[in-house]
Amino acid sequence: MTTNKKLSHNAYGGIKGEDYMPFVPTDVAMPEATTISIIIGIIFACIFAAANVYLGLQVGMTIAAGIPASILGAGILKKIFRRNNILEANMIQSVAAMGESIAGGIIYTLPAIIIWGMTLNLYTIFVCTALGGLLGLIFVIPFRKYLIVEQHGELIFPEGMAAAEVLVTGMEGGSGLKTVTTGIGVGALFKFFSSAFKIWQESPEWVITPLQGTLIGVNAMASLVGVGFIVGLEVALYMFGGALIAWLGLIPLIKYVGADLMTPLFPSASLISEMGAWDIWSQYIRYIGAGAVAAGGFISLGKSLPTIIKSFKTALQGLGGNSETTIVKRTDVDTPLTWVLGAAILVFILGWFLPGLKLGALGSFLAVLFAFFFAVVSARMAGIIGVSNNPVSGMTIATLLFITGILKLFRYEEQAGMNTAILSGAVVCIAIAVAGGVAQSLKTTYIIGGTPKKVEWGMYLGLFLASFAAGGVLLMLHNSYGIGSKAVPAPQATLMSMVIKGVMTGQLPWTLVVVGAILGIFCALAGLPILPVALGLYLPIHLTTAILTGGIVRTFVTKKFKTNEEQGKLQTERGILLSSGLVAGDALTGILVAIISTITIGGTPLSEKISIGTNFMPSIANSPWTALVAFILLAYWVYAFSIRIEEKA
Repeated sequence: MTTNKKLSHNAYGGIKGEDYMPFVPTDVAMPEATTISIIIGIIFACIFAAANVYLGLQVGMTIAAGIPASILGAGILKKIFRRNNILEANMIQSVAAMGESIAGGIIYTLPAIIIWGMTLNLYTIFVCTALGGLLGLIFVIPFRKYLIVEQHGELIFPEGMAAAEVLVTGMEGGSGLKTVTTGIGVGALFKFFSSAFKIWQESPEWVITPLQGTLIGVNAMASLVGVGFIVGLEVALYMFGGALIAWLGLIPLIKYVGADLMTPLFPSASLISEMGAWDIWSQYIRYIGAGAVAAGGFISLGKSLPTIIKSFKTALQGLGGNSETTIVKRTDVDTPLTWVLGAAILVFILGWFLPGLKLGALGSFLAVLFAFFFAVVSARMAGIIGVSNNPVSGMTIATLLFITGILKLFRYEEQAGMNTAILSGAVVCIAIAVAGGVAQSLKTTYIIGGTPKKVEWGMYLGLFLASFAAGGVLLMLHNSYGIGSKAVPAPQATLMSMVIKGVMTGQLPWTLVVVGAILGIFCALAGLPILPVALGLYLPIHLTTAILTGGIVRTFVTKKFKTNEEQGKLQTERGILLSSGLVAGDALTGILVAIISTITIGGTPLSEKISIGTNFMPSIANSPWTALVAFILLAYWVYAFSIRIEEKA
């Protein structure tokens, strides 16, 4: 079947949901959950899970997988398998999108176990993902008809609709596929030259001696240029502003005030006079940033509270009647509610007794309870503001505070309470992240005309298997660089570890946390977006400088076509697709480089043998200016590629 038409205007509303005619009419029979679509979807889910774990542990954010997966899936089906089946392409993107969802849930919580000095293994990551992912999936199912069909036109699901548009246009041509793959190739090459061959430094920095020896630098990484292009200049500027406060304001201030102290200042065990900028950032600034991020999460949650309460009430009201609907059309075939109840009970029992988890009756019950509440909220929030803007961290912090407080009330011992809290919280966090992704993909499925039940369990199979890729990358990065280190700061997990440990032990430097919270409150009062500023406070300035570069490139692309808005939109979309490829290529090659760093040949690490730059031209390779020139050239190439207008055949 060919698809030489566009989505109807009714896809965005204007009629009752039950009257909407999907892109593929229900009387047209087409393969959907085929071996090809499931396998490709699982492969993409693993790739995007691995890439987002790598990216998220570094910069605290993930990139949406649905849209690039739509482009790649449609292109592969057409070019390689000669299949023009949009339902198969939808299955691919739905399964693939789970890679991003579980990555966000995992990196927000589970690395806290490592940060506390305890052991995290692949089995634990897999179990938490399997249980949390199942809860996130099943708790959306009873509300699917209400949220997706009855609220058609009211809940927009912006990213789900974008994925539907991409699927429709993607089945007509392969230019998007070429753009994404070009980005993957360039991102991979740039990473190999900097991180494997070491032709230039990956994180050049310059000491500002007159300003108490603080630093400014840039992470010369293709992925960060891509992230900056995707998020845009405004968000990038807010992040960079937060970094300026931390690195050019607070670090010099702490160094100046504490230079003559003769005793260490808690929480550091070293004298401030003996500490460098990185030490001060690690021992003091991260707590201030954590306070700002926590304040941002709570304020975001507070602003969303009316919507959350309404979402929960209206979703519960819409629950009735779903099981009474006579299933006739393909688009009405859904998972039975008895499966939902059975799966919830199964997760409760497994969480209670499963070896390696053993949350106990209380921890398991709390995980299921909070997963149910926030999964429903997450699904509706995805319909209002999209998955990328879903306040997952705010809901997770609230969950952890409640769970940790309840466990302490029941007199759990310190380490046992912390372990139970983070594992229960991880199950809930993964459920929250997955629920938003599931709702988004079910909206795309409804618009295209797919079968909800097939897509639901295709998505679960994808997240189930992708959990091994995500967990493997997390553990490999820890073995190579160390979770919580400068290379892998794991910002959200560090924050979650502080929240739990602070509640259980009361031994946080609360003054620093409160100062950060006050800065967050100031942002709210000044009308500034708190979380981008807070992330800038919390992360190394090297990251935010690189992200700002990508945002500037996007602005130049937009200004290039300011007199032709329609063309400018097309070129910006071209840049976004290229940026998605840059992120994926950089991240996947970074994983490969991490593997290389663990291989030894003849007693010498393989990474040293292939370090061409440091072995043959160290003065050039070690100069920060070499890295800066390479990074600027990359940014210019992204601009040049994005403004190039494709000639239509």
